[in-house]
Order: sequence, then C-alpha cells, then structure tokens
Amino acid sequence: MELMPSLRSAPSILIVEDDGATCKMLCVVIQRKFPDLTIYCAENGSMGVDLFKEHMPEIIITDINMPVMNGIEMAGQIKSINSGAMFIVMTAYSNKDYLQAFSEIGFCEYLLKPIQLTKLFAAIEKCSAEIPTNGNNFSVRHEGSE
Repeated sequence: MELMPSLRSAPSILIVEDDGATCKMLCVVIQRKFPDLTIYCAENGSMGVDLFKEHMPEIIITDINMPVMNGIEMAGQIKSINSGAMFIVMTAYSNKDYLQAFSEIGFCEYLLKPIQLTKLFAAIEKCSAEIPTNGNNFSVRHEGSE
C-alpha cells in the first residue's frame, strides 16, 4: 500500500516585533523548527494589521510595546477581522494590566522575555492544535535536540 502525501497545508505565522534583531532571530529559529510554516514579519502593530489582512495567518506572535500601534490595539483589530486568530504574546513586562487587556481580547499563550525557545515552540504547537481543522492543520515534526 502506498501512502499518499497529505494535502493539508501548514498554518502561517505573523511575527510582530519592533526589535529587528529579535524579529529576525525568531523567524530563523521558528523556520528551522517548523520548516513547513510560512512566516511573515512586521515591525509594529499597524504593519501587523496590514500583513494580517493580506495573508490571514492563523497564528500571530506579538510584542506588546511597539511604536505606531501597540500589540494590544493590533490584536483587537485583528480579532475584529477574524475572531479565530490565535495569539502568542511576548513581553518584557509582567504588568497585570497588559495580561488583563490581552485576556479580554483572547490569547493562546503569554510569554515573558527573554523568550525561552522551548516555551515558544510549545506555544506554537499548542496554538496549532487549537486551529479549527478545516483542512488546514499540520503535525509537528520533532527532530532530536534543540
């Protein structure tokens, strides 16, 4: 019996981070861990909303404090476009007001910086598992140690 290749496509991720080096690093490590993902990057919330409208990624990884538009405002706009969008929030601040604001909008994971890659990868796996299975899900390939 021959196995047929899966016709399901991997989800896409939008990374919204105003620190260029951090954004590039996240893109590289996520792409290496999950080579089937499509990744888009934006340097502020306004660009994030524009890229979201253009590509409709299933998962958004975002910082909170950014110029032009912060992550909370961006998430609210994205949720008004697609209430099913999944958010992984990254912040250097353990401010309860930020957590409360994102709780009202809805998020999959809330990670404090500096980001531990194992926690980020686990958050991506968790979010991808929660994406409605309308033919667009993926299985995570575990490869040796990080």
